[in-house]
Amino acid sequence: MDDKTKEIAKLNDLLRGTFLTGKVVMTIGVQSLSDENREELFTKVREFKDFNEDNDPYEQHDFGAVTVDSTKYFWKIDYYGIEHADFSDSKQTQRVLTIMRADEY
Repeated sequence: MDDKTKEIAKLNDLLRGTFLTGKVVMTIGVQSLSDENREELFTKVREFKDFNEDNDPYEQHDFGAVTVDSTKYFWKIDYYGIEHADFSDSKQTQRVLTIMRADEY
């Protein structure tokens, strides 16, 4: 993994692990969960570490899947910035973490 990819993964892990360094949005399927199940889902997203070749082929830690109460959920980090932004530079890029039920993807 090159230095730029490491920095992207680090920034993505920071957002996912804290929900503080970008925007976090959720679909209606997540909004409709009970408070208890939503908190369990958020905890599983924050603690996710099961990155592998299938779900993280570019080693950027920008996608994962977790299960809560027998329902599968995805989380995905997208990047928004100026044209030709360097996604390893947090000053050029806004990260958005979306959490959704798998059937909403």
